[in-house]
Amino acid sequence: MRIGQGYDIHPLKEGRPFILGGIEIAHTHGLDGHSDADALVHAVCDALLGAMGEGDLGKRYPSSNPAFKGLSSLTMLQDIVELLTQKGYRLVNLDTVIMAQSPKLGPHLEPMAKKLAEVLCVDVTQVNVKVKSGEGIGMIGRKEGIATQAVCLIDEM
Repeated sequence: MRIGQGYDIHPLKEGRPFILGGIEIAHTHGLDGHSDADALVHAVCDALLGAMGEGDLGKRYPSSNPAFKGLSSLTMLQDIVELLTQKGYRLVNLDTVIMAQSPKLGPHLEPMAKKLAEVLCVDVTQVNVKVKSGEGIGMIGRKEGIATQAVCLIDEM
């Protein structure tokens, strides 16, 4: 068994779609970044890559490469799931946390878990998505950005 952890943070920016956990959510601002900036999927990717000893998302999809501009984070995750299978591993479980003051994400947690489980090719009971507010403190509390964390357990097939 191997454990991996991931972390990501992106600023909020007006005029961008708000995509988190593989779903688009109506909001006045979106996450800013080179790809679609899905911070939750990025943290999941980093957790899986870390568990496999394969570096991080920036190594595999560098923001300096224009080919990755606007790329769907779910495409990146699908690629990493293929690598996981090729290396003879399976996902045991995934636990994530989103740190966000706004928008209110409670109603979207279940659809995010379902989307992640679908791409990860696991049962939704193996994926947990939760949210914590910034309590008005720091860049998250001031609604300037969103941070995410993920931890996963993988095992040999």
